[in-house]
Amino acid sequence: MISEKPGNVLLNLLPVFIFLMMSVLSCTTEPPTPKDLSKENLIPKPVSLTATGSSFRLTDKTGIYVQSPAAGPNELTRIGQYLADKLKPATGFEMLVQATGQAPPSGHIYLAVPSNDPELGEEGYELNITEEQVKLSANTPAGLFRGLQTIRQLLPAAIEREELQPGPWEIATGIIRDYPAYAYRGSMLDVSRHFFGVEDVKRYIDLIAFYKMNAMHLGLSNDQGWRIEIKSWPNLATHGGSTEVGGGKGGYYSQEEYADIVQYAQDRYITIIPEIDMPGHTNAALASYPELNCDGQAPELYTGIKVGFSTLCTRKDITYQFVDDVIRELAALTPGPYIHIGGDETHVTATEDYIYFINKVQDIVNAHGKQMAGWDEITIASLKPTSVAQFWSSADHAKAAVEQGAKIIMSPATKTYLDMQYDSTTALGLHWAAYVEVDSAYIWDPATFVDGVSKEDILGIESPLWSETITNMDEIEYMVFPRLAGHAEIGWTPAADRNWEEYKVRLGHHKARFEAMGVDFYPSGLVPWVEAVSDDMPLKD
Repeated sequence: MISEKPGNVLLNLLPVFIFLMMSVLSCTTEPPTPKDLSKENLIPKPVSLTATGSSFRLTDKTGIYVQSPAAGPNELTRIGQYLADKLKPATGFEMLVQATGQAPPSGHIYLAVPSNDPELGEEGYELNITEEQVKLSANTPAGLFRGLQTIRQLLPAAIEREELQPGPWEIATGIIRDYPAYAYRGSMLDVSRHFFGVEDVKRYIDLIAFYKMNAMHLGLSNDQGWRIEIKSWPNLATHGGSTEVGGGKGGYYSQEEYADIVQYAQDRYITIIPEIDMPGHTNAALASYPELNCDGQAPELYTGIKVGFSTLCTRKDITYQFVDDVIRELAALTPGPYIHIGGDETHVTATEDYIYFINKVQDIVNAHGKQMAGWDEITIASLKPTSVAQFWSSADHAKAAVEQGAKIIMSPATKTYLDMQYDSTTALGLHWAAYVEVDSAYIWDPATFVDGVSKEDILGIESPLWSETITNMDEIEYMVFPRLAGHAEIGWTPAADRNWEEYKVRLGHHKARFEAMGVDFYPSGLVPWVEAVSDDMPLKD
């Protein structure tokens, strides 16, 4: 027998080796799943979207890279870690966040800033998804953060669960370019009628951040309670904050707790706007310091829900010392541009006294480096162009703001008040303004709602939740969702691209996300709700 040379043996075995390697690769590497980006149910609806028909798959090898050097590399790392922390519980993946000076290798998520793209503005982003990479770019870290919410919504709803889920974790490929229609998109939480603790406020911030909102208005004082520590007037919190509607124990935030809320919001690119309502809605303050009353007598603490019966004494010097101290301490704790002074429903304040008060308080707010915001009644005073009027009721007041050059936040009670009942069968809420079903909350346009007020006059939209009948987080969520998702889309998506019939289908697919996030939402019969793909997945506690 003639023996073969070693080289010939290797050549003969080469085809077998290649076949075995291909077999191994075919067993361990699955081809991308075809997916249509245009069929994803994003809220708010993006400005533009191009689908390319494939998918990117997250694996246990996927990392998150952030561009470096860049403006604020530590900030980008924090944003990347936010995403990693959001994805870990359901996937089990330990996604390493690291800075890179060049595009990362395939298989990873890449966050890049600045993109130097004028069209994207301060909060816009571009999301470019291929089979090899997810690249999110923006002009600012805030834009990146808004884009992260889109990435979350492009993954299966189970990504929001806190328990390990089976996957797979695929994102449809394509390009999304997106930016908001309005600069201001917020919600207000009234913590004065009923008090809600720090963790509840943080959860609310997370929920509005998911829908790309950027402002959180905190109603910190009212007749029923004073909820923020003022060191120069300590009895405001200890006495004025000691009760709530129905006679409960109430509560208040220490300045350290308030600062914690502010920082938590800042980390999610949300501006906290504190409201101290005055000269009316002030019974808690008047009960705490009798010198603020014209008769020098302290009223009893109030636990009902009537309005319009209280007023600061607007001609006393001590009143403006009080206001100056409160605004000074709040301004020092609040990095955002606005201090909200309320100004609504002052039924027992004489008109001339009210105008005198608002004009003086506006100067006090400005003196502490902030812009005054107030409910639409403030427009009967002499507003400066830097002040903001929040329209809730009077079209005449809204037009008066425009005539004075002030911007408007649109919060019509008949469309945006989240404490309004959905219908006559809703156990929670009131209906003095209207019953506000999910379709009614969505079908309106801020730019055409008030004659004489155009888009250029409007800073943005806000959804207030007053808490006369709301006592806990489940009740907050029930009244807020799903209406707030529609308000978020009104604030973000161009009016020409909004349509109820199309929107309600997208909203219906968010049932699985609400459930995965543990949100106790109102299952409106007007929405075609879609069940989760798997009904046996455990809900959050």
